[in-house]
Amino acid sequence: MNDIPPRDRAALHLPEPTERQGTSDADEMPEALRALNRMQAATASKLTGGLSPVGLSLAVMDWGMHLMMAPGKQMQLVQKALRKTARLGMHTAAVASGAEAAPSIEPLPGDNRFWAEAWRQPPFSIWAQAFLLNQQWWHQATHDVPGVAPHHEDVVAFTTRQMLDVFSPSNSPFTNPEVIARTVGTGGQNFVQGWRNWLEDAQRILLKQPPAGTEAFRVGEDVAATPGKVVYRNHLIELIQYAPVTERVVAEPVLIVPAWIMKYYILDLSPQNSLIRHLVATGHTVFCISWRNPSAEDRELSMDDYRRMGVMAALDAIGDILPGARVHATGYCLGGTLLAIAAAAMGGGGDKRLASVTLFAAQTDFTEPGELALFIDHSQLRVMEGMMWDQGYLAADQMAGAFQLLRSNDLIWSRLVKDYMTGQRTAMTDLMAWNADATHMPYRMHSEYLQRLYLDNELAAGRFVVDGRPAALQNIRVPLFVVGTERDHVAPWRSVYKIHYLADTDVTFLLTSGGHNAGIVSPPGHPRRHYRLARQRKDDHVVGTEDWLAAAPTKPGSWWPEWIAWLDAGSTPERVAPPLLGSPSHPPIMDAPGSYVLQR
Repeated sequence: MNDIPPRDRAALHLPEPTERQGTSDADEMPEALRALNRMQAATASKLTGGLSPVGLSLAVMDWGMHLMMAPGKQMQLVQKALRKTARLGMHTAAVASGAEAAPSIEPLPGDNRFWAEAWRQPPFSIWAQAFLLNQQWWHQATHDVPGVAPHHEDVVAFTTRQMLDVFSPSNSPFTNPEVIARTVGTGGQNFVQGWRNWLEDAQRILLKQPPAGTEAFRVGEDVAATPGKVVYRNHLIELIQYAPVTERVVAEPVLIVPAWIMKYYILDLSPQNSLIRHLVATGHTVFCISWRNPSAEDRELSMDDYRRMGVMAALDAIGDILPGARVHATGYCLGGTLLAIAAAAMGGGGDKRLASVTLFAAQTDFTEPGELALFIDHSQLRVMEGMMWDQGYLAADQMAGAFQLLRSNDLIWSRLVKDYMTGQRTAMTDLMAWNADATHMPYRMHSEYLQRLYLDNELAAGRFVVDGRPAALQNIRVPLFVVGTERDHVAPWRSVYKIHYLADTDVTFLLTSGGHNAGIVSPPGHPRRHYRLARQRKDDHVVGTEDWLAAAPTKPGSWWPEWIAWLDAGSTPERVAPPLLGSPSHPPIMDAPGSYVLQR
């Protein structure tokens, strides 16, 4: 009604529109007051480690109050407690009588704390069984409480699990049989060495040095060592072109867009683990973006800056070096999400420079983003925004804490036991060394990413606007190759799979063993690796994840050859002479891996 012109409004005898509450410019909060809010959030974040106490309190209140008003759930929990107590009592009685007693409960898949044979012997078996039964009861207590918001349920369950793990018998030197055996065998020297390990680690943290053992993986020598040249640089990226090793190469180059939350060389680790080296060896011309590690001066870099100065700038440079060549664009994690946005915008604008799009563990629909969503809600975002506003970026150690909590048994408690109780250093690998070489996230970009993608899900909803037009994923008309990993805590494969519901093109989906990083770094010859693969043509009916699992057979080995064969099938059949490194207008600047990857 308010859009009716004044002349027509008078003719219709309509009253003049009144200003709706909250829409006046005078009601807008002044920037000084916004800054005051951010300062408070920044101060609070220093006291809470970047976590929102309000969000946690709301979750606990939601769960607790609904549990109080659910007598049926309470009775169920009482019944389960009695049954579990009886099971533990029967197991204890059987052990005490000397009979061989089967465990009353087994650890969850992936929980390796009680796998050692010593945990099968009393009294350790009784302690382990008691802990696992208690853990199971609390899982049941924090789930399926009528009326609790799903996000609050997940937060309470996760927090409860973290608190229980503190009291796991595996984490105490007095109740862990492996630590006790080590202590007896070394005469207590394991604790002396463990103390030294702790002192060294504490010193490295205070001095902001990388963990012990990473010095064996030097960037540019031991890792990120595939020969190449930096052929383009702007404020945000260095573009690396790798030197060919075959006499003939595929005409269409590959562009890799890694996530800027990580250093690019996860795809160029040690020579035997390097996907980039493997691509070059199979006759592909490879370009890779190496992102700048942003500082406080880069606080205002936006998501669109990353698209323009990253993906689009790299495509422009490749177009100059290889005129007319279409590009196999490949994005990993957050880089894959950005690539999907760029490809959608290119498709909507008639830009046909892409030959295909590959997404490694990258989400385009964030309705089910996995356990990482535990740290992302409106209350948590306020705390994070205040923290980032104060320093201009989200620091690497602040991100690392969240990722470690998601896999606390593997990344926190197992290290505590091995390094500090048994006195044995956890062997450093190239992947672990890379993981310790983290990067920053600029204030504005990260705020936009969390708000627009995680909370508002603009990309899947068709509301993510680029250059005045929605970046609709249906406008991507080139073939898609999408990789999910079975044990991904960052981009769960069922979430990654949702590209099937959004794209209007051929989609080849591959599900590989491993997690978010180890599943992607899967070179041929690696033992115990497997994958599934199925292709959905544009005109095929879309199937759900469970039907897809049932139809896609498991294949042993690495998935890399499968992807390279797919790239070859979508390329010009005739191979061509390798291109020169760079061009007259993009001459080589320096040797790979460049300078940005060395920024701390």
